[in-house]
Amino acid sequence: MSLDVASRLDKQMRIDGEWVDGDDRTDVVHPYDGSTVGSVPLANAEQVVEAVEAADRAYVESDLSAYERYELLSAAADALEDRADEVARVVTSEQGKPIGEARTEVDRAVQTLQLSGEEAKRMFGEYVPMDAQKGFAKDHCFTQREPLGVVGAITPFNFPLNLMVHKVGPALAAGNAVVGKPATNTPLSAILLFECLVDAAAEVDAPDGLVNVVTGSGSTAGDVLLDHEAVEVISFTGSTDVGKYLANNSGMTELTLELGGNDPTIVWDDTDVEEVAERVVGGACSNAGQVCNSVERVLVHETIEDELVDAMVDAAESLTVGDPFDEATDVAAMVDDDQFETVVDLFEATVDRGATVECGGSYGGDLGERVFEPTVLSDVTPDMPAAREETFGPLVPVISVSDFDEAIEEANNTNYGLEAGLFTQDMDRAKRAADEIDAGGVNVNTVSGFRADHMPYGGFKDSGVGKEGIKYALDHFSREKLVGFHQGFNA
Repeated sequence: MSLDVASRLDKQMRIDGEWVDGDDRTDVVHPYDGSTVGSVPLANAEQVVEAVEAADRAYVESDLSAYERYELLSAAADALEDRADEVARVVTSEQGKPIGEARTEVDRAVQTLQLSGEEAKRMFGEYVPMDAQKGFAKDHCFTQREPLGVVGAITPFNFPLNLMVHKVGPALAAGNAVVGKPATNTPLSAILLFECLVDAAAEVDAPDGLVNVVTGSGSTAGDVLLDHEAVEVISFTGSTDVGKYLANNSGMTELTLELGGNDPTIVWDDTDVEEVAERVVGGACSNAGQVCNSVERVLVHETIEDELVDAMVDAAESLTVGDPFDEATDVAAMVDDDQFETVVDLFEATVDRGATVECGGSYGGDLGERVFEPTVLSDVTPDMPAAREETFGPLVPVISVSDFDEAIEEANNTNYGLEAGLFTQDMDRAKRAADEIDAGGVNVNTVSGFRADHMPYGGFKDSGVGKEGIKYALDHFSREKLVGFHQGFNA
């Protein structure tokens, strides 16, 4: 058994001010050794409807000021910070990431709540001069932002705490009510977050139903959120297939979709190869590679390919693989059998096509359940599975390119467009990458996996629509109204 799995947690859902159970429950399993760490209810459609309608009533009843919304989110941040050690252990227990990474996620979630609280006080409009157009008087017109109503927040397994905060925090900051739906295999840390939110909401006398969380089947909750007329916004992070389903069936519902990626990092011949190798391997293997904007493809100038591969092998072999509760562990288990087997199949198919395993390539067995060791692949071509698909595992495929035109072409040779990285000291080359790479973010002298929680984050093409990042999410969770004061008429 893993060194320090959290005590078993059997949690309930929060609907209309009450913690409630379901007719059935599902177990939550520790990815590293398969032990059961807790359970949650399987919500039925009627319970999801009840949560939506409770949220709708609470939205109508709520008269929280911007400052009170700030107080709510700040109190939740304080409560989460007070429980940081407990919550980090739960994140590792249900998701399998190393405990150090879990602590970082909790810290980020606290900051995301704090940033959301601050943003609640900054929902500014602007003055719009009417006499800017010929023939119009100098009437006074301005814009103001208003909440939309009920926000459905659907989150994945890889960052089960902070990605829920990225949706719930801005939604509440804007004045909405929320219904959260965490991933079925990692719901416990999200429920701990909602415990903090519920207590904080009580402190500002918010109405029952302002914050709700349901657990269980994603399709059950997703279909209710799509179909219920009270739901004004769905914010979803997850697979591209599910994102497209939501987009094709959402009607007039506002959507933000943060989906998959096949993120390139370009390494040019004018950079520090040793330093780059450590960052690239770290960016590919963090959270066992289960990160949407992780390094999925390394595009390297052919003149330094051998040097970079050697340095990447050294960096990968320096990582410690093992129990996620061991403080020394860098790479642990993938979240479940399906995710593990997907990476195994993709790896084997790529090697069968001619890729060379420079290091790693072992998985399961003595390494632990669902553990895949960091693996560097050379002789990779753009048509191989590890280069063409989102791997979501600790594989680092290296593709050689002869010039920068080819590097840009290959960076764009994907249906995805989330993030990209480039290592170079040449300003003109960096500007070309910024202008020509078709992705939601281009990061110069760091990897594609760079993200700060207050920055705009979201991709192009099959990587989604809309932006996360508190200020930018608020735009999707609110609407803009023009108010005009014109010359009156005397009776």
